[in-house]
Amino acid sequence: MAEAAPIDFRTAPDRYRHWKLAVEGGVAYLTMDVNEDAGLRPGYKLKLNSYDLGVDIELADAVQRLRFEHPEVGAVVIRSQRDRVFCSGANINMLGLSSHDHKVNFCKFTNETRLAIEDASRHSGQTYICSINGIAAGGGYELALACEQILLADDGSSAVSLPELPLLAVLPGTGGLTRLVDKRLVRRDHADFFCTTAEGLRGKRAQEWRLVDKLIPPSKLVDETRRIAEDAAAKSARPRGAKGIALPPVDRTIAGDTIRYPHLTVEIDRVLRAARFRINGPAGAPPADAAAVHAQGAAFWPLALARDLDDAMMHLRLNETEIGTWVLQSQGDGALVEAYDALLAKEASNWLVQEIVLYWKRTLKRLDVSSRSLIALVEPGSCFAGTLLEIVLAADRSYMLDGTVEGSNLPAATLRLTPMNFGPYPMGNGLTRLATRFLSNPAQVGELKEQTGRSMDAEAADAAGLVTFTPDDIDWEDEVRLAVEERAGFSPDGLIGMEANLRFAGPETMETKIFARLSAWQNWIFQRPNATGAEGALKLYGTGKQSKYDRKRA
Repeated sequence: MAEAAPIDFRTAPDRYRHWKLAVEGGVAYLTMDVNEDAGLRPGYKLKLNSYDLGVDIELADAVQRLRFEHPEVGAVVIRSQRDRVFCSGANINMLGLSSHDHKVNFCKFTNETRLAIEDASRHSGQTYICSINGIAAGGGYELALACEQILLADDGSSAVSLPELPLLAVLPGTGGLTRLVDKRLVRRDHADFFCTTAEGLRGKRAQEWRLVDKLIPPSKLVDETRRIAEDAAAKSARPRGAKGIALPPVDRTIAGDTIRYPHLTVEIDRVLRAARFRINGPAGAPPADAAAVHAQGAAFWPLALARDLDDAMMHLRLNETEIGTWVLQSQGDGALVEAYDALLAKEASNWLVQEIVLYWKRTLKRLDVSSRSLIALVEPGSCFAGTLLEIVLAADRSYMLDGTVEGSNLPAATLRLTPMNFGPYPMGNGLTRLATRFLSNPAQVGELKEQTGRSMDAEAADAAGLVTFTPDDIDWEDEVRLAVEERAGFSPDGLIGMEANLRFAGPETMETKIFARLSAWQNWIFQRPNATGAEGALKLYGTGKQSKYDRKRA
């Protein structure tokens, strides 16, 4: 694509161009009405409710807002404003014009958004229901697959399809194949036929093959959808009488190669192709209880920091694709971070505190699947405790300075475990980062629980297996410099493949399958001439010309 303004992930309902958000009692309605002239980049029109990253940025914002701003909502309906069209999926012309890295990052973000929908259904009591009034093709059907119920108009023309292979020589990019067989338990032979039939399936066969849950006459679709959603909302444990908190725009300023947030600064080194994340710990003690957390709202330090970190990662992913190494640092009082963790644990049953913890879980997962080398530095003055220690555990490699720095009055670096390290923040594989780290000796996790709340210096942290290297003041700068320089010299493609392979040890889940297959198969297929070559299906789509395939199986 041509050079353009940076992609901004900050939005709000009053600025949506493609979605309408309405709340009626315990049910929220997310209505898709894509403005075909409001694409994120020039050169294509978003016809037939097709989408680009801009459409999904708004959807992700709405999913997030419903969790924090609308505790009364127990069910969410996703539907279309268009007659006889639900969603035709990712815009093909956009994909044809996009660079490879943009296509893959676009797919990754849409995957994360759909996983957030499933997380809201599973953990936040907001059940997502998809009401299809026409054609749901490709990414449109993948959006439906992220919902807990799929309702289809039984009108002889409304249909669901995954036509990527027969039409474009690529695969569904947001988990469609995996959700068919792992989530909806569609038979493999049925799935094979479905995914090679461009027109898809409708009516009785779609229901019998588990592709949809319920067929509804078109004249009754609106009323029946409302009834089903109201029934789901009535069963939700969401606190109907509670008041939500507002999520104002994340405060961010960019000056040259420095990005500043209230609790985070990111400094880009273009020579080393690295970004330093400097996380600021809390400035004071936590509030007393959940009521005080609610009073602070989006300014509550754990929530504010999660929002800063989330925005920074997305900004760098899409706008700074050549910055391949993220160096993760912190500064502050680890005892204060531990105190905030104690509050989160004590008030875990409160709906707002629960949402903050779930948001941290999603933010850390976003860090896990970011295709960047992650190097954590634990230095004098750092505050990697509990929730922030998860960042060290997520890193590909970590360095902890042993002792103090000559000429500095800062005490030696320490790490501190809290109860938040033992369950609330699972990875995509369903295990904690500690359990994933110690697969060879699960008993070690239990032993570490006994050290909860203890400040561990470099020697103790090394003995506990929490860091990779513990150089002293003499060797610190050289070892860190060499690690970052080395990363800049390797092939980015090779690093992405290596890191994705090494980060997710242990059991495979639907989530790890989705991201692994995106990283491997879709990454590869998006670069093959059969799809993106001069005579590839993705390039020639809509021209009437026949694609020419390399017929060799590799």
